Amino acid sequence: MIIVLVVCLHLHLHTPMYFFITNLSLLEIWYISTTVPKLLDILVTHDKRVSFHLCFTQLYMFHGLGMTECALLAVMSFDRYMAICNPLRYNSIMNGRRCRLLALLCWTYGFTAATIPLSLTIRLPFCGLRHIDHYFCDLAPLLSLACINTSINITVNGCVIGFATMFNFIIIIIMYINIIYAIGKMRSNTGRIRAFSTCSSHITVVMLIYSTAFSVYASPKGLHSVNHDKSVNYDKIIALVYAMFTPLLNPIIYSLRNKEVKKALKRIVTKISKKSIVQ
Repeated sequence: MIIVLVVCLHLHLHTPMYFFITNLSLLEIWYISTTVPKLLDILVTHDKRVSFHLCFTQLYMFHGLGMTECALLAVMSFDRYMAICNPLRYNSIMNGRRCRLLALLCWTYGFTAATIPLSLTIRLPFCGLRHIDHYFCDLAPLLSLACINTSINITVNGCVIGFATMFNFIIIIIMYINIIYAIGKMRSNTGRIRAFSTCSSHITVVMLIYSTAFSVYASPKGLHSVNHDKSVNYDKIIALVYAMFTPLLNPIIYSLRNKEVKKALKRIVTKISKKSIVQ
């Protein structure tokens, strides 16, 4: 929320890069809101019940936001590519209208893709006590409750999630190959350092998100992990990282590793302190 306010209040931060950082920050707020409030409610009240509709809403929102995040990171890598490899055409190509269209495309893409695993899972017949062996409604624990063979669901879900992550990851790799090549051609070390510093926060976030996502969804056991107790515990730890720890770190990475954001924050703090002294 602080990052969103800082970007909105400072005109010199009204650039494509900070526009996408604002989108990512809003996404993180929404992302964390899908799992943490219910988890805190369970911890406080000890009432572990979750309604059918809330469970599948959580499933849809979690995967929709996750795939939107992957798309946003790919678009942000394209933004960095344009800024470093085509600086003279950057402002004309990455104009306000195009940035809004790209952001809208990311959000539409993520939530449209998430309807496929949702529609396949919500139709399954569930048996027994319906105990979800997880701290939020994810695909693997829900599929383990089904009364029928879910191999088709697992395959389709794996393809959808795999495409959503890998397609965007390949775009990021291609953009950074071009960026590294362009930085390598720069003559001055100062220019190289400055160019790389604009990408360092993005690279850190990409590594953090994709390393945890691949650990769960792209591993050999993938969605089959519900059949093994040790794998379940392992996936719970990894899920804790990408569902709560990563959204906590992302804003810190983008604020502490960014000089312009830090300067803007200092200005706001200085203005507030001056007003309080005057009063």
